[in-house]
Order: sequence, then C-alpha cells, then structure tokens
Amino acid sequence: MAQNTTPGIPVHRSSGSVELSFTNGWPKADQTILIHSTAPDMQLAKRIAHILVEEGLAACVNLGAESLSMYMWQGVLEGATEVAMTIKTRAFRMQEITERLAELHPYEVPELLIQALDGGSRAYLEWLAEQTQPNKGTKE
Repeated sequence: MAQNTTPGIPVHRSSGSVELSFTNGWPKADQTILIHSTAPDMQLAKRIAHILVEEGLAACVNLGAESLSMYMWQGVLEGATEVAMTIKTRAFRMQEITERLAELHPYEVPELLIQALDGGSRAYLEWLAEQTQPNKGTKE
C-alpha cells in the first residue's frame, strides 16, 4: 500500500502476514521501538522471548506477571489470563518480529502494538543497537 505522510492519517503497510498501521508515519529504520504483545501463559512467553533475543531480533523482552485481560471476541465477552511482553528493538526489525510472532503465537489475532521512542539513556540505546544489528543472532 502507498505510504501516507500526512500527520494523523493512518499509514498501512503489509508486514508478511501482518498488516501494520501507523497514525504518525512509519518509524525510521534505525529508530528504537517497543513492541507490546501478550502470550497466553508464561511458558510460551518465555519461549517467544528466548527466540527473539537469540535470533537477534530483540535486544530484550520483558515479561510481566500473569494478569487478566477482558475483551470482546466474536461478539462474546471473554476473560483470559495472559502474560504481557515488551519487546525492545529497532524499527527495521518490525517485519521479522511480526512474522516470527505470527509463527509462534496461537492467537488468531495476537496483540501487536508498536511504540516509537524519541530518546533514552545513550548507553542503553547503544547497547540495544548493538544487540539488534543485521545478521546478529541465530535462527532456530
């Protein structure tokens, strides 16, 4: 799809089997981003985190405590225990991460929220950039 550069108008782009949408434009390739997602249990969350870090797609994945999520699914109010995952990476890794999540995740529509960051600790951002370099890591 064509990229719209008008502020406030969603930008849609296909990322493998996942179409991503951004309200304020596509993040710059080297920009640090957080990807928020969930897993249905801690075992799968750990597996996803392990794979993303080992393959060099993410510098770090924070796993939260299990919590209750309430949502409507196919017209029915659902409640499920989930584990929040915060994936720290750079924008050029979005496509690989979204494809990997689609492969590893059991949900038909996994949560995938992307937040571009404007700054942070210089030392931490340099470390994050080092960990997510192209061709870093090993594919399972």
